[in-house]
Amino acid sequence: MPRAADIALGSGFVALVLTAGGLQVGPPGPSGPLDWGAVALVVTAGAAVALRRRWPGGCLVVVNLVTLAWFHFDYHGRLITIAPLIGCYALAAYRGWRAGAAGGLLTAAVTVVTVRLAMDGAWFGDQVFNAVPVEAAATALGAAVHSHRAFAAGARERAERIAEARSDQARRQAAEERLEIARELHDVFGHTMAAISVQAGVAVHVMQRRPEQAAEALNTIKRISDEGLAEVQVLLGAMRSEDLRTATGGLAKLDKLLDTAGVKVDVRVRGANRTVPVAVDLAAYRIIQESLTNVRRHARASSVRVELNYGDTPEGVLEIVVCDDGRPGDTPTTVGGHGIEGMRARAQKLGGSLTAGRVEDGFEVRCALPVRKDDR
Repeated sequence: MPRAADIALGSGFVALVLTAGGLQVGPPGPSGPLDWGAVALVVTAGAAVALRRRWPGGCLVVVNLVTLAWFHFDYHGRLITIAPLIGCYALAAYRGWRAGAAGGLLTAAVTVVTVRLAMDGAWFGDQVFNAVPVEAAATALGAAVHSHRAFAAGARERAERIAEARSDQARRQAAEERLEIARELHDVFGHTMAAISVQAGVAVHVMQRRPEQAAEALNTIKRISDEGLAEVQVLLGAMRSEDLRTATGGLAKLDKLLDTAGVKVDVRVRGANRTVPVAVDLAAYRIIQESLTNVRRHARASSVRVELNYGDTPEGVLEIVVCDDGRPGDTPTTVGGHGIEGMRARAQKLGGSLTAGRVEDGFEVRCALPVRKDDR
């Protein structure tokens, strides 16, 4: 398309100058008749105009020489001076304001020489002062177009870099979240298999003497297996989801977790409930989940208190407290992602802390997870 437009512009310029010169119309000027020399000059100028995008400097030199020759041979009309204006604009538009300024000065010098030598005018007469401002305007217009194009190109490049950076960040974030889901799968499998192993051992041990207890253990195995399978399906679905934050476990699903706690749970939330980073959200959910599991398995408690404190502290800390009223029993110390050590490892990974131990009225797990302000 640009090539066809350039050819059309050059051909239109040739037709305009030759038609005006042949019919003796247009701005007054030299009155000599057109001949084959005039045709050659106009065609040369038209070709230079058509090639102005590729060689703007050469175009300006050629059209200035053609204009000087046109007035030297006294051909009719001044429409030939359109070519130097196009050349000034093209040089500034495609090569910048410095090249445009040099081209404008060259054209002004050729104009002065043409007026003085070819038209017998004054060096700096009215004809010069009429022509030079128009040439300067053409140069300024070309420089403005070049500046606009450069700004637009820079804006597009910056937008592309920003989009690429955001895409890379999204890919990294998705990879990190999928890795977190893989860790969650590991924990779920480990927790489920450990619970099944314990119940299967009980069933084997009492199968002959107390078959009803063995049946209860088998029912427990089935329930644990169903729950584990359901959670695995959720996590596997999350790995295929585009929005991993909404597909994984988190504090938004705390009510569902409390419904399966098997004990009365009193939830207390302090401070403004706000969105926390996905890693903190998952860790808080898993710590509460493991604490309730330990209560059910070890504490023989009748009630549990769960506290979430979104305190507006300068450092931004989410505090979690799980306290039961159970009697002393086995201390849950399972490692490998569960028990007290597993919960402590989760908290420390995020720069937080976790303590667990007996209190006056039961057993308490207290955890503090930092929430950086730039992650909110």
